[in-house]
Amino acid sequence: MPVASLSSAKISFLDEGDGEPILLVHGFASTKEVNWLNTGWVRTLCDAGYRVVALDNRGHGASSKFYEPADYQLANMVTDAAELLDHLGIERAHAMGYSMGAHICCALALKAGTRLMKAVFAGRGTAMIEDSRRWEAVRNALLAPSLADVSDATGRAFRQFADQTGGDLAALAACIAQREPFTPAELATIENPVLVAIGTDDEVAGSGDRLAEMIPAASHLPIPGRDHMRAVGDKVYKAGVVEFLARPA
Repeated sequence: MPVASLSSAKISFLDEGDGEPILLVHGFASTKEVNWLNTGWVRTLCDAGYRVVALDNRGHGASSKFYEPADYQLANMVTDAAELLDHLGIERAHAMGYSMGAHICCALALKAGTRLMKAVFAGRGTAMIEDSRRWEAVRNALLAPSLADVSDATGRAFRQFADQTGGDLAALAACIAQREPFTPAELATIENPVLVAIGTDDEVAGSGDRLAEMIPAASHLPIPGRDHMRAVGDKVYKAGVVEFLARPA
């Protein structure tokens, strides 16, 4: 996969297909391959006529690793995404993020909404505005000697996922320590059409319909019977996104 040397990080990415570009931003402890390629998303969107750009966020996959929480400030994550679009000569794109990736896409809509066409916030509902203490449990789980030493259910799920994806546990612990929730007033300023897609059994994301109510041009797509870890490749989610992107603006 190619790597872009940006202002403060080297970012690994894939760039496939033709048509309107869509930027895909993966979730915490995931990678572009795990979140988007292996689940069939890249093929689905390419087949639907889109140019698909997916990156490894800093601290993840083949991109630069950092070990201080300050390096994972939301502004840095957004800058990486925007500079990757610049690197590829893309002025405007759709964007879809899952979980942490949805948080990054939301920040991109707030900071540079004119660069986006439509946005999909998946796997992240009212967790966008809640500074939940559960993330401290995830950090502790990542720093534990082994999965067997983790008793917290949420922390255990994320540690198991990070182990499966071969993540750099110290870098991920620094990343999860940096939490920057939005306010309802901020969300109310987003002008882009937004689709909020969340599994009906997701106990991590918070409420999707409540988040959609806070964003003027947003709608909510429930993903039936899926939890946070199993919603990513769901066929209802894919069909809903393709339909949303095809709607007249």
